[in-house]
Amino acid sequence: MSRLFGFIGNRPDLASRVLDVEADALKVHTGSRRVGWGLGFYQGADVLLRRRPVDDRAVIDVASLTRDVRADVLVGNVRVAGQGEPRTENTQPFRYRQWLFAHSGEVAQFDRLRDRLTSSIPDFLQRNVRGETDSELLFYLFLSFLHDAGALRDSATASGVTTALRSTLALVDRLCEEEGAADAGPTGFMVSNGEYLAVLNRNAGIAWRAVRGEADIEALLPEDGLRRIRLPDMARVRFTLVASGFTDELPRWNLLPDRATVVFGRLEEPVVEPI
Repeated sequence: MSRLFGFIGNRPDLASRVLDVEADALKVHTGSRRVGWGLGFYQGADVLLRRRPVDDRAVIDVASLTRDVRADVLVGNVRVAGQGEPRTENTQPFRYRQWLFAHSGEVAQFDRLRDRLTSSIPDFLQRNVRGETDSELLFYLFLSFLHDAGALRDSATASGVTTALRSTLALVDRLCEEEGAADAGPTGFMVSNGEYLAVLNRNAGIAWRAVRGEADIEALLPEDGLRRIRLPDMARVRFTLVASGFTDELPRWNLLPDRATVVFGRLEEPVVEPI
């Protein structure tokens, strides 16, 4: 069980409450399962991580995790650990330089594939692997494809990022097939370099929700008579929320096709492409 979640927008000062707009839809009901969660976000030139490997609460209120965050891009994950001990090094999202990455799903036959996945990663990236999870190796595989394209640093375009995500999934699928599995299973990737938010969805129930307009934006402001004075340019405020784990379409949410990538910008309309 896992839930990817994130947002991108153009008003960092409102980010602390943006997930409240869909707080009920984003809650994770854990039952008796022990989960961990993490956030990665951008504050100016800084990339910050906040990770909690173990949380025993029966319901994780995702919106409450970001109440003191000031950022215009955020990547987060709540999940039951599939591999590795519940410690910080195994808790998503993962970071390398300006990149943040989170993964939903579990790689089929991972115990048998671990060495082959690791050997597909260049030595200079392998040295940064700190944990034991399939998700972290997938992140460094993705970075390997960016490196091969000469786009690991600031030159990565949105199309280059989605190409690297598709290549990562294709390689893992091929290795799984060689070990007797049909593919790697339901998969969701969420990645950002601070400029845009890119997502890959394969049967992971990923959906997005635009936060626009007077009613949405007023909901982000303090409950007092100064609402409109504080934000006279409400029409210019834009956020996009993204999350996984949806089985049915909800009001105001847009379900992605089951095999697609999508790129979200601060102001641009999302670009959806088939895998």
